[in-house]
Amino acid sequence: MIYHHLYKKFATKDVVRVGVIGAGNYGTAIVTQDPYTPMLRVIAVADLSLEAAKGAYLKAGFDEAELAYCTSEGEAQEQIAQGKRVYTDRCEIIARIPEVDIVCESTGVPEASAVYTLDAFANRKHVAMITKDCDASIGPLLKRMAGEVGVVYTPVDGDQHGLLIQLYEWAKSIGLTVISGGKATDGEYIYDEARGTVTIKTDKKIHAPYQETITIAPEDRKYLEMIPKGRAAEYIEKRAQILSLLPQPGSYDLCEMTVAANYTGLAPAIDTLVHAPLRITEIPVAYCSKEQGGIFERDGIIDLATCMRAPIESGLGGGVFLVVRCDNAYSNHVLTTKGQIANYDDTTAVIYRPYHLCGVETSSSLLVAGLLGLDTASDNFLPRYDLIKVTARDIKAGDVFGNDHSPQLSARIVPAAPIAPGNPVISALLTGNRARVDIPAGTVVTYDMIEEPAGSELWRLRRLQDETFLREPAQTLVA
Repeated sequence: MIYHHLYKKFATKDVVRVGVIGAGNYGTAIVTQDPYTPMLRVIAVADLSLEAAKGAYLKAGFDEAELAYCTSEGEAQEQIAQGKRVYTDRCEIIARIPEVDIVCESTGVPEASAVYTLDAFANRKHVAMITKDCDASIGPLLKRMAGEVGVVYTPVDGDQHGLLIQLYEWAKSIGLTVISGGKATDGEYIYDEARGTVTIKTDKKIHAPYQETITIAPEDRKYLEMIPKGRAAEYIEKRAQILSLLPQPGSYDLCEMTVAANYTGLAPAIDTLVHAPLRITEIPVAYCSKEQGGIFERDGIIDLATCMRAPIESGLGGGVFLVVRCDNAYSNHVLTTKGQIANYDDTTAVIYRPYHLCGVETSSSLLVAGLLGLDTASDNFLPRYDLIKVTARDIKAGDVFGNDHSPQLSARIVPAAPIAPGNPVISALLTGNRARVDIPAGTVVTYDMIEEPAGSELWRLRRLQDETFLREPAQTLVA
């Protein structure tokens, strides 16, 4: 890393002043790192739960005497000038506080996220987008709008898609050919060969019909051994059947991959993603082209992997990975013989980052934006793909659709399409809205099946994104 050199030579200010909207687990971690992060100061935290907003500071070790509750931007500015840290349940004031340089949008609510982001742009604030549902829906438009007003719109270090985008950009910058890339799911499958069991290691609650531990039939255990050369597709298919009662990736996993696909151009091989259970050593064997012994028809694929490992082995830690090659024979020999894990014929190797630290490491993106005026992503953010939903159970007219954690729906990644009757509804436009008609299980939800909410900024911006990337408008995007 050379960030410290860049800050020393090119920083436009001495400290980045951060406002956080949404004091959930992620936003709180940003706050708790404040005392340990040079050149960064979280001066305001907002959440609809006042207890959560204040609690983020208390968890960071700040004394209550250092904190001030405010209900307006003017009051907040006065308290900050006196050296106080502000907390509030008025989320709308954060972007309007003059001292704030960058807004961390971490509400997790796409409609609110769109509103607060527009407010940040109107007040010439940078935006760190942590609400991935919003980024997957209108991110390309928001990035372009940010450019028009001279501020930064960025994904963040700590989120897996942000880390994958950076790893991809690094690989391209040194001339590697990226065969595939993706992220590890947070849960890992721990295979205890002696007992013949597989247990998921996860911090998430396990819901029926899924189980925490399953016993593997003796005749199936061979399929949990190292994938033999040329048999990747067979082993992955069998593992999907054998391990089907363990918790599977969720819609939120596909949401992050949608953002990464739109930034990088990596494409899903199938709309559900393969999300195979794989050892780290098996990733370069399986996640490459059929010509190289893997499962994909071509290079440039994005997918998920659930790390499968023995109890004493290290795992992927919810990190990110690339399967790569060098197109020069000598370089490829170096790549595959100097410690990287290769496939059987040394035509691919996996490079991986076995961790993502969520808000603990997000400060690097905030500092790059605030000090250097740069984002930590790629320059080619386009609406290539949409995250859409398929009903997992019958939906009745009038039912309210849940978010990406809802069991009502499963997710797919498909080529982007505009808002129009018969087209699939993007995931974020479903959240919190009602079904117009009865929708049977197994149905792709389309725009004519749901009620459009009145006055939605998210819907308006999505329509503007559809128009913007079909034809360039004559007017600017931000007043």
